[in-house]
Amino acid sequence: MSALVPTEQGVRFKIPRATYRLQFNHQFTFNDAARIVPYLARLGISHVYASPILKARPGSMHGYDVVDHSQLNPELGTREDFDRFVQQLHEHGLGLIVDIVPNHLGVMGNDNIWWLDVLENGPAARFAYHFDIDWRPNRGSMRDRILVPVLGDSYGVVLERGELQLEFDATAGSFSVRYHDHRLPIDPREYPRIFSQPIPEALLSQDDAHRGDFESLLTSFGNLPPRDDTSADAVAVRYRDKEAHKRRLARLIERSPEVLSHINESVTTINGTPGQTETFDALDALLEAQAYRLSYWRVAVDEINYRRFFDVNDLAALRMNERSVFDVTHQLIFELIDAGSIDGLRIDHSDGLYDPEEYFLWLQQRFGGGPGQRPLYVVTEKILAAHERLPESWLVHGTTGYDYAALQTTWLVNGDEESRMTRRYRAFTENEASFETLAYESKRLVMRSSLAAEVEVLATQLDRIAHLDRHTADFTRAALREAIREVIACFPVYRTYISPRGVGDEDQRIVHWATGLARRRSAGAEVSVFDFLRDVLLGTAANGRMPSHRQAMLEFAMKFQQVTAPVTAKGVEDTAFYRFNRLICLNEVGGDPSRFGVSSTALHQANLERARLWPHSMLATSTHDTKRSEDVRARIAVLSELPDLWKQHLSRWSQLNRNKRRQVDDAPAPDREDEYLLYQTLAGLWSPEWQTEPLIERLQAYMMKAGREAKRSTSWINPNADYEAAVSDFIVQLLSNPERNAFLRDFTSFVAPAAFFGRINSLVTTALKITSPGVPDFYQGTELPTFTLVDPDNRTPVDFAAAAERLESVSNVSDGSALLDEADGARAKLYVTWKLLQLRASDAALFALGSYQPLQVEGEKKEHVFAFVRTHEGRSCVVIVPRWSARLLTGEMRLPLGEIWSDTRVVLGTAAAGELRDVLTSKVVRTSDDDAAVRVADVLSTFPLAVLTSAAAPHGT
Repeated sequence: MSALVPTEQGVRFKIPRATYRLQFNHQFTFNDAARIVPYLARLGISHVYASPILKARPGSMHGYDVVDHSQLNPELGTREDFDRFVQQLHEHGLGLIVDIVPNHLGVMGNDNIWWLDVLENGPAARFAYHFDIDWRPNRGSMRDRILVPVLGDSYGVVLERGELQLEFDATAGSFSVRYHDHRLPIDPREYPRIFSQPIPEALLSQDDAHRGDFESLLTSFGNLPPRDDTSADAVAVRYRDKEAHKRRLARLIERSPEVLSHINESVTTINGTPGQTETFDALDALLEAQAYRLSYWRVAVDEINYRRFFDVNDLAALRMNERSVFDVTHQLIFELIDAGSIDGLRIDHSDGLYDPEEYFLWLQQRFGGGPGQRPLYVVTEKILAAHERLPESWLVHGTTGYDYAALQTTWLVNGDEESRMTRRYRAFTENEASFETLAYESKRLVMRSSLAAEVEVLATQLDRIAHLDRHTADFTRAALREAIREVIACFPVYRTYISPRGVGDEDQRIVHWATGLARRRSAGAEVSVFDFLRDVLLGTAANGRMPSHRQAMLEFAMKFQQVTAPVTAKGVEDTAFYRFNRLICLNEVGGDPSRFGVSSTALHQANLERARLWPHSMLATSTHDTKRSEDVRARIAVLSELPDLWKQHLSRWSQLNRNKRRQVDDAPAPDREDEYLLYQTLAGLWSPEWQTEPLIERLQAYMMKAGREAKRSTSWINPNADYEAAVSDFIVQLLSNPERNAFLRDFTSFVAPAAFFGRINSLVTTALKITSPGVPDFYQGTELPTFTLVDPDNRTPVDFAAAAERLESVSNVSDGSALLDEADGARAKLYVTWKLLQLRASDAALFALGSYQPLQVEGEKKEHVFAFVRTHEGRSCVVIVPRWSARLLTGEMRLPLGEIWSDTRVVLGTAAAGELRDVLTSKVVRTSDDDAAVRVADVLSTFPLAVLTSAAAPHGT
């Protein structure tokens, strides 16, 4: 069973009990998913959690580049295929959660009709205001035009090489410029420019009716309403008439081959001849008259005037704050929800929305919700800082779980060894910078490079506001731009949520903090500019102003918020995370690498808060976005427990591999930072079963991506081929010829304890995720040990047939102790997953609604035990897991069982006294008579963790 939420209309949407993320693409379709539903049902999953299923760019492996919200992705199957998949889910008692992308659309190419409309008609397009475009940029020549940065070289070079070709579509009666896969429609009002010469009389006489029709059509095209007339009537007339004229032209050439011949000849002429520069003048003039400006892709850094998804040029942001845009983009998804096919939504990149709170309100209102009501299950992809809380006013059920994944991994890390691990890192890499400094510098870097245009748009807006008052009119544009950069670089969170509803207390604190810190850091002479920026953001500068001035300041504040989020994502997650490699399991989405471990008290507190405020939030441990899978992180965390072993081997490897490095640009390649990253990565991935060549290829691809993200020795914008080749060759030398490879011999001896204790960490991670407050989420395949890195490595197809066979093999096991001797740990992890998901299924209310209570641990080894109890209506579930097993056992590769726990005990009190049964071993445990405590040595005598249920707990599903 699943918890149900009633609405005023009587509709009941299920709260998931456990979700399973599937990555749909042309290699894994609706039909493929339907075939594995029985396996997921047997595993104990209640809802499939699907990656985006709407029509995306052809060949997309992730689905986030949606090009049409009104269609299912044909590469995933037909509507009938989707319906059969849903029917299969329902027949097995499962539901469907779907990931949707409201923030942006895939553009460029030739498959997005909204974007093609904008290119053809500019501000007068029917869909012009669906996109977040600045039609009044600072550069005058770009007024009412949009930058299209798709060229592989400078515009003049591409033009005169003949790569831009005008084409005529005889069927549609329309003209476009073609550049590789990109189609760029010509404004119909500019069609007459194509015809510099009339139809020759030798082709058609002056009194021929077809000549008259053609010339009349050119006049009609030329008389279309101009692009700068954006009134509703003009837009409607322009659309109606241009389409009518195109149809007339298509019919005309069917009647007159002579007209078609003249069109083709004119197209050939205007396309020019490579080597004859002057022959491209006409095409250049035609392109200059369009609603777009074609440019070299690098120009986007400074001049792009449409909001993007981060810095991806072919993902254009939507104005989701417009109700008409909201309605049309969600129409199909809402129809599928109404039909009972979809049970809930995951909202991608909610920080990119103009007003997330309003967006979530509209979602819930569509299904009968009102203030404070959440009838539809909705989770948001929101990255929270450690000190940040999800706004309680948002009508969602929680986050997608990055916060949980980061917290649980940080809890695995031994914080007592921070100083030693930091000294080792500093000594090896010679990197003395703090993570906070690197994050600040990295945000500054991306605002000078890939996101410079977004900052420029804000500077233009702020400059206009400054000139509204004589007291601020002297602030230069350069000073305003620098203040914006500095404040964003100092922002402690992804964004604030200032809106027409006002400025919250937390938002005020954040803005005061960031502007104050920026002011102190600034080397500029005029620091009052930061006060001005602060007052505009908080609205105090609008006091006593005209309504239009107040509105301009509010719009600036809300646009500012939409920039801080991508700057933080690109600067921190995609730059600083690759520049600070002290312990890379902490460099995770939603994590903070400067926070080296957290206490058990902190983990308990987070669980208590989630149980109180967000009991149905997702609990993720691996996702399509995580930098490393949970099993890789679980193993790397062990290094913090074995700092001496890490130091010894690291020094040895540095010596063994010193001759494998090259000199590139008078510096070693790989540099010391990348080498430190590589050793940790290899420790997280290594298995003696890996085939050498595939492992080398995976590591080469990963290190190339990591190096480009770090932007030190190479980058995406300016790849350093020599450096990347040196790193790739270094990896080959590290892993080749294993029979006589001294490094590999030493490395495999080191990695054995890390892998052993990493498997225990993995079991602990799995058990805590399934039993803690929230909805456990499983990324495809992670019910088994999964050792993958950042995408695309984590998109490796899952062998579901093998997984099903393994599930069959453990389904009759009643005592998991027998599985612990298996070296790969596969069946042990699957067993824990299956057993605990079955427990959730047998008593869904206990885990969905039950209270959470930390349990007191006493005795010599108490710091190594984490315990809590879930209770509901007289039933209870006690969870006891080990922490820092490698440290507990001083690196000796054996399980933390029996008398190793000495006198340590867990006090249950009245929460779960009496007879308890361990779900994982079927062993019966009885509490002591005096204080209802259990000895850890008794509870963890044969299996390294325990989940104990009271006799009153229901059994069966």
